[in-house]
Amino acid sequence: MELLELQIESLIFISSEPLKPEDLIACLEAYHKEKIEPTLVMECLEKIKTKYASDDFAFELNEIAEGFQFLTKAAYHPIVRTFLNQMSQKRLSRTALETLAIIAYKQPVSKPEVERIRGVNCDHTIQKLLEKELITMEGRAEGPGKPILYVTSEKFMNYFGLKSIDQLPNIKEFNHGFNEVGEEIPIERMVMDLEQDISANKNNE
Repeated sequence: MELLELQIESLIFISSEPLKPEDLIACLEAYHKEKIEPTLVMECLEKIKTKYASDDFAFELNEIAEGFQFLTKAAYHPIVRTFLNQMSQKRLSRTALETLAIIAYKQPVSKPEVERIRGVNCDHTIQKLLEKELITMEGRAEGPGKPILYVTSEKFMNYFGLKSIDQLPNIKEFNHGFNEVGEEIPIERMVMDLEQDISANKNNE
């Protein structure tokens, strides 16, 4: 019982969205290779809920959207909000700006294409842009491996103060193609224009 409770707790902890009891049961049954009684799972959930209701913890188990999720307790919302605001206001690194500029002007674009333009691996940078919600995934490209396609998000539009993608700085050279070593010539210009947009947006806030 105690082991099952800890397993359920770990599953809820790593889930990015509320976990429904039926999903918990399906995972537990696949792992243990035996039937798990729903009443036993619900008992474990109640024990976990009671455990984290204690003042010793800053978060609690909440039942939302027909599932269960760990959420910060209301008393700590102000400090969490301060942290999130600080994180969202952090200036983007040069690497992130380069990658974001390529996605903005070439969207929808796959990671291999971004890496071909920049000449370096972009796994970490794209993940960071996804975490900041400045880009989003939009389907898959045709061809080998069917790589994921990325586009800019609504938050990107708000961040740069744009009403539409058409308002991005016009870079005529961008359509001239790749140079001999595979790197797009106007990347520096693209980054400069995006940095100017950031500064203008910050000044208008």
